[in-house]
Order: sequence, then C-alpha cells, then structure tokens
Amino acid sequence: MTRILLFGAGGQLGRETVALAGERGIDLVALGHADLDISDPVAVARALEAARPDALINAAAYTAVDKAEKEPGLAARINAFAPGLIAERCARYRTPFVHVSTDYVFDGTKQGAYVEADPVAPLGVYGRTKAAGEAAVRAAHERHVIVRTSWVYGVHGNNFLKTMLRLAGERDQLRVVADQRGCPTATRDLAEAVLAAALAAAKGDARWGTYHFAGSGVTTWHGFAGAIVAAAEPHTGRKPEVAPITTADYPTPASRPKNSELASDLFERTFGVRAAPWEQRAREVVEALLAKVSEPEASKPEQAPAPPSASPAPQSEEAS
Repeated sequence: MTRILLFGAGGQLGRETVALAGERGIDLVALGHADLDISDPVAVARALEAARPDALINAAAYTAVDKAEKEPGLAARINAFAPGLIAERCARYRTPFVHVSTDYVFDGTKQGAYVEADPVAPLGVYGRTKAAGEAAVRAAHERHVIVRTSWVYGVHGNNFLKTMLRLAGERDQLRVVADQRGCPTATRDLAEAVLAAALAAAKGDARWGTYHFAGSGVTTWHGFAGAIVAAAEPHTGRKPEVAPITTADYPTPASRPKNSELASDLFERTFGVRAAPWEQRAREVVEALLAKVSEPEASKPEQAPAPPSASPAPQSEEAS
C-alpha cells in the first residue's frame, strides 16, 4: 500500500487530510507540531527514515499574516527555511514532495485570475516567506508539487467562516471588507487535492511543478460573510446586517492583495480534482459546525480573537 507522510497534522488542512485519508483507507503517517520541528534537519530525517513514505505532504506553515510583520525571523524559519530543508531531505531519500503555498505570493493587482506562470510579487513578510519557501523547494528537489491555495476554511482550526459564525451570534451588524476578492477554499476540497497529488507523485504519475487549487467561484470577503450568515440563519434565527467596508476602512499591519483569484484549471487537468462551488461548501461547513452543537455554547466554535470589523487575515494555523 502507498504510504503518505504528512507534516502539519494539527492544522485545519492537516486535520481534514487525516480524516479524509481515514475514510479512503489511505496509509497516512501524520505528524503535528508537538511531534516534529520541521526546521530541525535531524528530526526531519528521522521522520522520513521511520515512515519510509512514498510521498510527503507539507501542510505546516506560519500563517499569522499581521503578526509576521513583527516576527519575520520566525515566519522565515517555518515558511522559507523549513520547506527547503524538507525538500532537500526528500531528495536524498528520492521521496516526492507536495508543498502547500498561498495566493499571498501575488500582489493582487492583476485584473483576472492568477495562473501559475504569473510573476510573484508579495506585499508583506508572510507572502515573501512563502515565495521564498517555494523557491527553496524548487532548488532542492526536482520531484515536487507546489499547490497554491487561498482563503482556506473548514470545520477545524481558526478561520474566517468560524469567526463570522461567532460574530453573527453576538452582533447585529458585521462590517466586512468588500474590495478584496478571491476563491474561498474548503479544507475538504484542498485535502482531496493534496492527497491526489501525493498519490500521483508516489506512483510516478505526477507532472512536477507549481499548481493553483482553490474553491470554484469568486467572491469578496463581504460576499463570503453574507453567505455564511444566510446559511446560519435557519439554524440560529439570527440575521445580522453585513455592511460593506473598504480596505482603507480597516487598516492592518500587513497589506493584503486586492485580487486573490486563482485559476485551478491546470490542477484539474493534471490530477483530476476540482473544488466544489464555494457557496455549496460554505453551507456544508456551517451546517456541520452548527449541527455539532447541542448546547448554548454551540454558536461559539473554536475561535480566534476578532476585531470590531471582520479581518480577512488567515489566523495562526499549521496550514496555510
């Protein structure tokens, strides 16, 4: 049986990948932050030696976008140095490597969807470290698949959807940025994608290189929030106003790309996986979260500290 080694098992993507692999009967060895320091060469080598995987997925990352502006060294160690180190160790063992990256490698000034060949131009520390990590992977190991994604959310961890659910239970108005657009990506779809890439790579069927994979369809943070509130209303009886604001109305330490739309056609042609429409997946995640709660605390799933206006920044997770 093909064996996959996963780094970043404690993050929202990692936990979804573990669950999906279990459903599919995939032999997955999952290691989280408590199990492994991905920037430690000895620890990475030992993990590879112990698991002897046919492919490795790295879903670990430093994703606290604003905090990264004050912690550039830590962000660089996790997002830039560690992926290069893992790729180099994978090359020694001839193990194919699947690495998850981000839309933040782009500056968001393009009018249409970003394709893989578009030049990177990150705006902040987070994007720069992720772009550096991509470059390090390419330099260290030919047999790699880099998967860029965007606006990740799901039932696990801290993310925008869960923050909106919490705020919708507490406030009568949500003020959300309406001049940034992108493709919300459910962890369920992203887990399907990285596992498909890893299995193809393990069999030698992968076309090495960089790919985009994101939810089908485009919206703004404001549109995403409105869909979340609408999906929750039948369960909660609450429908707070979702008011649009501009990026200038909600200044943050790190600049965000205005356009994070990713074209995922190349990934679909190569690996046969396409994400479901983002509206469908958002409804499913909202229903799954609200169905879990049978007590009054139900409207408060795992949460990240939320500002007065809803920030679109990824929270600190083990997955980008």
